[in-house]
Amino acid sequence: MGEAELDAWLHARREKKPLATNASMFDGFVTAIVAGPTDADPFRWITALLAVPHSAFETGGTPEFAAIRAAADRFNALGTELREGRFSPRYRRKPNGDIDARDWCEGFMAAVNLNPADWHAALDPDNSLNRLLRPIMSQCKNGIGLPLPGMPLPGLPRPAMPLPGLPRPGPEIPFLALSHTAIPMCVASLRQHYHTIWHDTPLPASAPR
Repeated sequence: MGEAELDAWLHARREKKPLATNASMFDGFVTAIVAGPTDADPFRWITALLAVPHSAFETGGTPEFAAIRAAADRFNALGTELREGRFSPRYRRKPNGDIDARDWCEGFMAAVNLNPADWHAALDPDNSLNRLLRPIMSQCKNGIGLPLPGMPLPGLPRPAMPLPGLPRPGPEIPFLALSHTAIPMCVASLRQHYHTIWHDTPLPASAPR
């Protein structure tokens, strides 16, 4: 299933409440699964992403099975892209050609919210890891239109601490227009954090391995 076909299929499926309703949200969701904690259950996240039953995994030749295959293929491709340092989010484009990162970011956060306990450190505004989520969270709003927890409310000054890799916007450049530029580096850093084996006590250089 190609990207355009997947986009149309997800859009037509909105009444079933998949966690992604277009191809950009789909890409953001799968990116969070690849970059985040390693114990995500594939059956759980794919069924939630696509709103398909477990039986869809057993029946080939259906649109549901093609979408499942697309999720698996993108999962594998993203793993390769992140390892090789060539990750590029699949953002939507506005009619004027500008990048619109909101759908991608909402897809990413939908995956985070599927397993919030696993992401607790990154979701904690007082944890330094939260800085890596801020460019993504800045594009999202909750169900009543307010910024997600950890982001400033409208009309309040933004934190003075700059986001990693994000240029300081001048008065003529809106913050949200720049935040997407930090996302690839932040995703790579999140993956490095969650996919590195940490030791409580570093082994000495001479210790046997």
